[in-house]
Amino acid sequence: MEATEVSVKRPREEEEEEGKEESVVNGISAVIPGWFSEISPMWPGEAHSLKVKEILFQEKSEYQNVIVFESTTYGKVLVLDGVIQLTERDECAYQEMITHLPLCSIPNPKKVLVIGGGDGGVLREVSRHSSVEQIDICEIDGMVVDVAKRFFPKVAIGYEDPRVNLNIGDGVAFLKNVPEGTYDAVIVDSSDPIGPAQELFEKPFFESVAKALRPGGVVCTQAESIWLHMHIIEEIVSVCRQIFKGSVNYAWTTVPTYPRQVSNQSICCAINDGLRLYFLNSSYSIEERPLKFYNTEIHSASFCLPSFAKRAIQME
Repeated sequence: MEATEVSVKRPREEEEEEGKEESVVNGISAVIPGWFSEISPMWPGEAHSLKVKEILFQEKSEYQNVIVFESTTYGKVLVLDGVIQLTERDECAYQEMITHLPLCSIPNPKKVLVIGGGDGGVLREVSRHSSVEQIDICEIDGMVVDVAKRFFPKVAIGYEDPRVNLNIGDGVAFLKNVPEGTYDAVIVDSSDPIGPAQELFEKPFFESVAKALRPGGVVCTQAESIWLHMHIIEEIVSVCRQIFKGSVNYAWTTVPTYPRQVSNQSICCAINDGLRLYFLNSSYSIEERPLKFYNTEIHSASFCLPSFAKRAIQME
């Protein structure tokens, strides 16, 4: 996405300007004395704020502004271009769901591709599955990978798995060069559909995904909020129904530190004999690191939608 300027005040500045708020210019996120407030045109008229204990990192990569700060309630927080990507406290709700919903819906996945997901959280969850032999990840921003390894080692631990192959580059271009029928699952852990990430929400991209999937393969993609972005969700579901030969299913989960409060995943299965993605296997391991959010009941419940969402995407 396009870079936005995110201003940061150091503790000394906070003392000097205590009680004086810094204005938020042009609707961008900012750190005012003691607080980070996320403001975006993706969710107009609202913002989410976290109290800042300490700014740990702030640099501009080739693609975006990267900030890491220690919050008082959610641990360390990763922010890209003014948008919260993860916090230590609630990242499990997103990482576990976007990974295990698709991988537990097909039998014995062996080859998995992750588009985006530079923080390594999806890799960590994919690596739980004993049937998986190869995990490829394509992340456009190498700084995100480095920052995750430095500040979020419990998230980025997925990079330590020998099955992981890291590709720094554009995910759209990477997919175009993938031989037909390569992957059992493709997980798209993208940012919001602004700037470069817009391509990951369009028909040509999903056509490339379908080509890269084997018969019976599954794709799971981040699909915004039912409360704010039903028009985006309707478009994704419509496009996927045109492209994928099997069923297209929609699931959702809650992530408290996303301003929209719920992060939703659209699940699109290339070949699926059922009308819904049921829990089929439990090949994941929880011996060393117990799951914090996902379980079989959550798997089934995540496909239960509010009536207005069911009507909008014609799920009833």
